[in-house]
Amino acid sequence: MSTSDVTRQGLRGERPGREAEVGGGLRRRGGRHRGRRAEQSMVPQAEFTSYYGRPVIRKPGWEPLDIAGYFFLGGLAGAGSVLAAGAQATGRPATARALKLSSLAAITASAAALVHDLGRPGRFYTMLRVLKPTSPMSVGSWLLAAYGPAAGAAAALDVTGLLPRLGRTATGAAALLGPAVASYTAVLAADTAVPAWHDAHRELPVVFVGSAAVAASGMALVTGPLAESGPARSAALLGAAVETAAVKAMERRLGVVAETYREGRAGRLMRAAGLLTAAGAAGAVLGRRSRAVSALSGAALLAASACTRFGVFHAGVQSAEDPKYTVLPQRERLERRRAEQAGDHPDGGRPDGGRPGGGPGDGDRPDGGSPGTGAAAGRADTGGPEGM
Repeated sequence: MSTSDVTRQGLRGERPGREAEVGGGLRRRGGRHRGRRAEQSMVPQAEFTSYYGRPVIRKPGWEPLDIAGYFFLGGLAGAGSVLAAGAQATGRPATARALKLSSLAAITASAAALVHDLGRPGRFYTMLRVLKPTSPMSVGSWLLAAYGPAAGAAAALDVTGLLPRLGRTATGAAALLGPAVASYTAVLAADTAVPAWHDAHRELPVVFVGSAAVAASGMALVTGPLAESGPARSAALLGAAVETAAVKAMERRLGVVAETYREGRAGRLMRAAGLLTAAGAAGAVLGRRSRAVSALSGAALLAASACTRFGVFHAGVQSAEDPKYTVLPQRERLERRRAEQAGDHPDGGRPDGGRPGGGPGDGDRPDGGSPGTGAAAGRADTGGPEGM
């Protein structure tokens, strides 16, 4: 470079605004340096869009009819056993028998849907070789293995009238396992890296429990006699209130990820679930003296529960397909951790002690590690995802 290349505006041929500032460094957002002026950033904040716009994590490869149906039928069976035990204890034998039979049919169809998704029945038996308490899939397999025979014995002994004491024991055992059967699928889904499921791990089990109560009470209104439907109506109102409140709380806490529950196919299903739940609850209140109204409200409640389970399933798929639902929540968590660390460092929040040249490391990456880590790149604060 010769002296003729230097002008009053700077170097000849250089674009304005590209000169480096001497003594500057990378500015950390929120960082303060006592006794000296704020440093200027040389590089603008990058916007992450993932490689070629491709998803950061692999979307679930499960068939909606198999797995969402498995979610719905398991909830119907588990909550139905609880209502059946209550009906039997309060002298409502026809409703108790109808719910026992529906629970047996639902758990059979649920297991069939799971086995169909697994591909071979032998894979289900393989999961029973060990019991791993930290694995929702392992615990759920054992729950199904224990609940199925109890529900079957309760239904068979009620229909035949044989061994009434054993029948009551089986009914009680199915009722004790019912809440876990109705809700463990939510824990199973939340244990994956899928943002709409994992980030909703607090509310999703409550949503599934409320949805299961709605389905079971709807089944009782459809199949039970009108004179015995009082507890089912109360359960319908309680389940609808719990499910609606949990969904609202979940959407408030999820932030940007809540868009997956409001948009696309999942949004349409969740809105349909809300409308059907409201209609079914209203019919349960107004149809105390009408068998037709009670049956229609029960059918609406069953459809509402199914829409909720399918809506949750499709929200998970949508959140896995769009990388922003993986990266933005991770970035927010990273910023919160930095803000918390800033309170512990008197030099302005720099964990490196304010050393010059302390650049960003792995902690500044959205995934906390190197690119190309597959599903682990979409992980937030979990261990390994449990497959189904």
